Amino acid sequence: MTETQALPKLREDFRMQNKSVFILGASGEIGKVLLKEILEQNLFSKVTLIGRRKLTFEEEAYKNVNQEVVDFEKLDDYASAFQGHDVGFCCLGTTRAKVGAEGFVRVDRDYVLKSAELAKTGGCKHFNLVSSKGADKSSNFLYLQVKGETEARIEELKFDRYSVFRPGALLCDRQESRPGEWLVRKFFGSLPNSWASGLSVPVVTVARAMLNNMVRPGSEQMEVLENKDIHALGKADGSLKP
Repeated sequence: MTETQALPKLREDFRMQNKSVFILGASGEIGKVLLKEILEQNLFSKVTLIGRRKLTFEEEAYKNVNQEVVDFEKLDDYASAFQGHDVGFCCLGTTRAKVGAEGFVRVDRDYVLKSAELAKTGGCKHFNLVSSKGADKSSNFLYLQVKGETEARIEELKFDRYSVFRPGALLCDRQESRPGEWLVRKFFGSLPNSWASGLSVPVVTVARAMLNNMVRPGSEQMEVLENKDIHALGKADGSLKP
């Protein structure tokens, strides 16, 4: 049986375990799609969003989603929000252009790392981190250096399973306008598929790859999925709606 054929069975087996999940960064592009996919696939018995503000949902499917509002500057005071989850997804992130270099480091490294520490203490077994293509703690570029350092420091926490996703340029339609990303989407849209898939990836492909990876057995304590792996895993099951 191929992995594609096995995915429906793996999902069904996973559902039977009645696991709970938390998502950090559910208001972002990946987090938003990830939450939608989690609810559509009905993978967890309990879904919790952890964030700085409560999100508003109109659809009936979201009515049982739990929300924990926290102050990321005082996360120790909110340790209870991170307790009792089997799986965690961290899609938290900002940009240097939006909050400056210091703010970027605080969000993408300090908030993420502290959240991971609290999740580990709270019993989380499988931690999933959205990082970036080219992440490297030795990089001369602040963005890639911070992403790489965050990956490495979370690995030191020794989760039972730790999955790192390194997508390329994200192809999505943001509510928040980022002209540079609009140009990137236009650029990749004009390239041959083989080139574009090496450097970019649709947000829905990332979300589905994260979930497809989660339901299959992990063979290593830490696994790093590069952009090409994300493409393969995210498109592994043609039975899912586009």
